Amino acid sequence: MNDIRSLVKISRFYGSNQSMVIAGGGNTSYKTNEKLWVKASGFALASISEDGFAVLDRKKLAKISEKEYSDNPLERECQIKDDLADATITKDRRPSVETSLHNLIAYKFVVHLHPTLVNAVMCSNEVEKHLEPLFGADSLYIPYTDPGYILFKMVEAEVEDFRKEKGKDPKVILLQNHGIFVSADTTQEIIDIYDDIIEKITTAIKEPVNETRFSVTENVTEIVPAIRAIVSTEGLKTIKVTNSALVEKFNGCTEAFEKISKPFTPDIIVYCKSKYIYIDDVETPEKTILSFKKKFDDFVVDNGYQPKVVFIKGVGMLSIGENAAQANTVREVFEDAMKISWLSESFGGQHFMTPEQINFIDTWEVENYRRKVSAGASAGRVENKIAIVTGAAQGFGEGIARIMKEQGANIIVADLNEKVGKVTAESFNGIKNSSRVVFVKTNVAEMDSLNKLIHKTVCEFGGLDVFVSNAGILRAGGLEEMSVEDFDLVTKINYSAYFYGVKAVTPVMKLQNKYNERLYADVIQINSKSGLKGSKKNFAYAGGKFGGIGLTQSFALELAPYRIKVNSICPGNFYVGPLWNDPENGLFVQYLNAGKVPGAKTIEEVKAFYLSQVPLGKGCTPADVTKAVFYVIDQENETGQAIPVSGGQIMLS
Repeated sequence: MNDIRSLVKISRFYGSNQSMVIAGGGNTSYKTNEKLWVKASGFALASISEDGFAVLDRKKLAKISEKEYSDNPLERECQIKDDLADATITKDRRPSVETSLHNLIAYKFVVHLHPTLVNAVMCSNEVEKHLEPLFGADSLYIPYTDPGYILFKMVEAEVEDFRKEKGKDPKVILLQNHGIFVSADTTQEIIDIYDDIIEKITTAIKEPVNETRFSVTENVTEIVPAIRAIVSTEGLKTIKVTNSALVEKFNGCTEAFEKISKPFTPDIIVYCKSKYIYIDDVETPEKTILSFKKKFDDFVVDNGYQPKVVFIKGVGMLSIGENAAQANTVREVFEDAMKISWLSESFGGQHFMTPEQINFIDTWEVENYRRKVSAGASAGRVENKIAIVTGAAQGFGEGIARIMKEQGANIIVADLNEKVGKVTAESFNGIKNSSRVVFVKTNVAEMDSLNKLIHKTVCEFGGLDVFVSNAGILRAGGLEEMSVEDFDLVTKINYSAYFYGVKAVTPVMKLQNKYNERLYADVIQINSKSGLKGSKKNFAYAGGKFGGIGLTQSFALELAPYRIKVNSICPGNFYVGPLWNDPENGLFVQYLNAGKVPGAKTIEEVKAFYLSQVPLGKGCTPADVTKAVFYVIDQENETGQAIPVSGGQIMLS
């Protein structure tokens, strides 16, 4: 059906434009005489298909306009919800809260959005002064009214008056502190109307928003992990740290922060709540943490919920979520709020919602449903954990990181191979859950590179729970073949870099655990069966791995008082990855050339020899190893161990 395709197309067109749609909000519709297609709750406009629209019977929907409902707001909302459900043909999709408004308007297509520029005017003190110049004489303006049935009845009355006066329906309906409805019989006319409005507002702006991104100060690693620990009293939270010219405009002093200290729109309340914390006692990291702890405790007592947004002078904005997806949504929505505040100064300054209006949204069942959808579902063995996996661009590390992502962990793919690492991280983000993955180019043999990795990790997620030291290399050869350079390289990557990594990550882990006695952290070295038993003509690798187990046991003793567990996983051979199968430099080729298998003349003979040594008759897989990784994370009473995962090839005595 061409009209439905047009609806999907215009929905995606505006949904993919962040200046027009924030956090997947807004809704669109198409109607015939009998039916209404409207965006269903929980679907994002940017990726919506025909299946994302609820379909309603317009005759049944029209009864909402005629019916008398209870004077009790909560009872009334339940009654209306039931009537909406009765009118909905697609029972598996909950229609948008503004469905009755869409049905009211006579035009075929309706596109309701919350554009930043429009809301800069709608959330300003002089909104009425700018209506006609910016939106035209035929626009209809509705002063702020609580969403739902009350708003619908007000708009219905105003539209009726408009029809009587002008003989037509308004194509532009403006809602104070909310957004805009644009309607027409073609989607192209809607686009033309929006383009004209945006151009006029842009011209009227006195000072455009400066969206320059700034780097976050290095001391973020000495502050934010403690804050994450403090807010993680009921499950692990994720924190996104950002700094920019936009953030700094409101972060310099209490007076500047006041300009964003209250919500402008219902969406800000849904995703960010209605109150926020500002920290300006920042003389030292410890003072900053203690100042936050005091304000946090008072905040929870006063409001009954935790803050979603925290500003720290000199550091930036902290967006706190139940998971990484929600933290990013909080950041996106509150950045939009800052833009609205900035731009509203071109139209008379900020006009916030009132306490009564805020309270209605905070307790409204419909918005609580949206908040629940935003939080996402929890299910995974490492849900909301933050994990660095070194050498995760490909091979064993890629497999471990992928499975951890599938089980809910936020993953930092730390690898020197930037090209492959970025592709890997992108593919991981295709796994649909509420965690996120970022790639950070990392040389595990350089402390400066590792410190940058930790800084990026804290900025992206707020802390660190698991460090998987997986990056490693192998150069096979006997005493005569092994060069000093190859020996030093293997030792540096497989042994020294393990120490470098632990030295880099443990300050963050210690800081987290200091401020939340229920937290544990994990350092997990991916070692090898060669760390438990010598390996002929492979002494450089085996020596480094033997040494790694010595480091594990020693680190475990030192870090146990801080509730940081340190364990090694010792896999058998991973025969299917590039380490073994690379046709030019894989281990099968290296072992064949080094004569490790007496009498072997082909790669297939080398493979058969190694498989014959495994009682269970198979190679080790990333899934096998990750089960051991999950075990040591789950187990709060296991540290200093070297756990073989070798199919019985190595048996501890």
